[in-house]
Amino acid sequence: MTQTQARATDRRVVITGTGVVSPIGCTTEEFWASVVAGRTGIRAIGRYDADTLPTRFAGEVVDFDPKPYMPNKQGRRLDRYAQFALAAALQAVRQAGLEIGEELATRTAVLVGSGYGPGQLMQSAIHDLRDHGRRRMTPYLASSGSLDSAAGEIAFRLGARGPSGATATACATGATCIGDALRMIRHGYADVVIAGGADDAVNPLDLAAAANAGALSRRDDDPALASRPFDRARDGFVMGAGAGIVVLESAEHARRRGATVLAELAGYGATTDAYHSTHPHPEGLAARQAMTDALDDAGVRPEEIDHISAHGTGTQLNDRIESASIRAVFGRHAPRVPISSLKSMTGHMIGAAGAVELIAAVGTIRDGIVPPTVNCDDPEDPELDYVPHTARPHAVRTVLSNSFGFGGHNAVLVLRAHPEDHRSQGGER
Repeated sequence: MTQTQARATDRRVVITGTGVVSPIGCTTEEFWASVVAGRTGIRAIGRYDADTLPTRFAGEVVDFDPKPYMPNKQGRRLDRYAQFALAAALQAVRQAGLEIGEELATRTAVLVGSGYGPGQLMQSAIHDLRDHGRRRMTPYLASSGSLDSAAGEIAFRLGARGPSGATATACATGATCIGDALRMIRHGYADVVIAGGADDAVNPLDLAAAANAGALSRRDDDPALASRPFDRARDGFVMGAGAGIVVLESAEHARRRGATVLAELAGYGATTDAYHSTHPHPEGLAARQAMTDALDDAGVRPEEIDHISAHGTGTQLNDRIESASIRAVFGRHAPRVPISSLKSMTGHMIGAAGAVELIAAVGTIRDGIVPPTVNCDDPEDPELDYVPHTARPHAVRTVLSNSFGFGGHNAVLVLRAHPEDHRSQGGER
């Protein structure tokens, strides 16, 4: 065992770069400005004719241009979800000021997952096979038609020769990849990990599947009001798209190269409901355990959490059970901690959701502003503080971020201000 591996469990892990492609901004800066403004990205679908679908609106990424991030030839062979992932990764690496030279290459890993993967690419290939035969199919389907295509493209582009791959845990994917990356660095398998998630499920195939499962809102009269986490009038989630990627480093590595630390990733808990393919456990037992495990992993008591970034999908079961689970874990502190759901503005970005929400938590710690839960007019639990409608100044040093997925996957992350960073002290309790 090397000296690095022997000390692995003592290694602290920090975030030095972030990248976002989302319905409310295609950079981290644009995204965070929209979050603070309470701006929704949910609108009628415009990229294709959605008239045959029961839900014709979504959190669609409408202003993304792949050209600044990749050559045309590369962009043409990739599904849009992988384009999003590569763009967000390049943003994150640029912000981190990270250069992956020969020595660092084998110590840099890539863990970028997806819930749905290259759905549009697969649908187009199937249509080509049916209508024109196999010779009309894209020759890149074998390499670009899988869940790991984004991770492979990022590793290739950056020259990262450490472990790489994609973990899929449905709606918890982005958080799972970041949590697994935390453990990878702690245990000495890498010094740097590019981690997160991406999805572009705003396509006819994936939207039809979610609609048939009865999970989507059908509030077509006013799409901007459709995503209503924790509101009693909610009728389902709204599909979203995009990517969230972070650069994680051991604190020692970041310090050695003089990197600016944005926050410390301090805890991770992961569990499985083992109950139902789409419904959460009615008592939220595994979700509670994931929250408790993340707090224990970070060495943080519930009363030390200043903000909860909720999974908050806007479905009847999730919101009720998540609220009850927060009460069970946080006890008397639960009504005092602000709880936000970004999905009220972005829609549910599936594999990207947990990563993008963690990036928002970085902004919360940095600026001392908790995001709003828009459209929360009549709260599920009137005693809990869902930060309705408007962002709020609030001193934040520690955030708990929930991600729960179909299949009973639960992933919870704890983020806190870097010990040397005092910028988050300017807000108000």
